[in-house]
Order: sequence, then structure tokens, then C-alpha cells
Amino acid sequence: MTTSFSETLRNATWADHESAESESYLSELMAGRLSEHEYGEMIAQHYFAYLALDGVSRELAAHPVAGRFVFPELYRERALERDLATVYGAGWRDRIAPSKSTRTLVARIHQVADWPGGYIAHHYTRYLGDLSGGQFIRMELQKIYGYAKGGGVDFYIFDELGSLPRFKTEYRSRLDELELDEREEQRIIREVKLAYQLNTEVLAELLHVVKAAA
Repeated sequence: MTTSFSETLRNATWADHESAESESYLSELMAGRLSEHEYGEMIAQHYFAYLALDGVSRELAAHPVAGRFVFPELYRERALERDLATVYGAGWRDRIAPSKSTRTLVARIHQVADWPGGYIAHHYTRYLGDLSGGQFIRMELQKIYGYAKGGGVDFYIFDELGSLPRFKTEYRSRLDELELDEREEQRIIREVKLAYQLNTEVLAELLHVVKAAA
């Protein structure tokens, strides 16, 4: 029985996914050991990453291949702005800046924007994570900081999608419908692995910043 591409991709990158989720910054965050502003540091880095990812999505909306992975209801810019305003107040724009690792991630997103597989790799890495493990993170953050819908954890709220499991099933179906040869499959898998690595490096740098400020 032939393994679907979505299943092959998941199996080939599972270790990378688990490595990203076990990053110590997230462990500290989930244990309630970080201040609200230290949590805000992660929101800020997400903000810059999603400005890049969603900006590329808008540019590729009409592309015959990449465009099938453009979902305006996923765009995170406005949600992240509400979260940043909740954590830092009205002057949040003056409080945030992209870290070195975030700048590297953003540069890579733009670098592969003219390759549909590259765009899909970064989109898959971020959004499937947000819709899966990200939902557990949201629930824990609501307990720790007392946030409600409207700011604080809006980044993780996808009401416009309706059923998240149904959306993820549709997303994986679109992955399986891609017309890929073995070489292109492996190229996308490598890019997903790189995307996980770059996102993990963002979290590692966040932990360094938090420890340095302690």
C-alpha cells in the first residue's frame, strides 16, 4: 500500500517536531515560570515571522500550486497585534524587535517564496503546529495568565475555520494531491526539517534572553 505524501512528511519530520516542542523556553512557559512580558517576547517574534509568512501568502494567492495553501482565515497579523497590545499596552510597537534568529527565519521564508514547495513547507510547519499542539499551549496560557478571547492568546484562536480536525484533514488532502516526484518530495521534507530547526532556534534565543534578564 502506497504511503501518502502527508503521512511520509509527518513520519520523516516527527523527530524535528518533537525537538521543537521540547525546547526549554516552552517548558518554562508551560510551567508558569515566565512573566507576562517574557511571554510577550515570544508573541513579538511570532509577529515578525507571520508578517513574512502571511505577506508571502498574499503574493501567492493566485499561484496554481501554492495558492491552494493560501487561507486568509489563517492570517495571524491582527490576532498577534491584539495579543501584543494586551501584554505591552498601546505602545507595543516600540517595545518589540526581531531577534537574530527571527531575522534568519524571515529571510528564509522570503528566499523560498518563488518555490511552491518551499512556501508550503514553512506554511505547513507553522500552521499545522498552531492548529495541533498550539491549542494545548493556548489552554495552558489561559490558565496561567488568565487571558480570555480578545487579547493575550488570540494567536491560537481560529474560530473562522470551524472544525479544526476537519480543516487539518482537508489540508493533508491537498498535500496528497500535489504532483511530486521523489526528488521534489525529499526537497520539501528537507525544507520542513530546516523550518523546524529555524523555529527552534528562535525559541532557544528567547530562552537566552530570558535567562540573561533574570
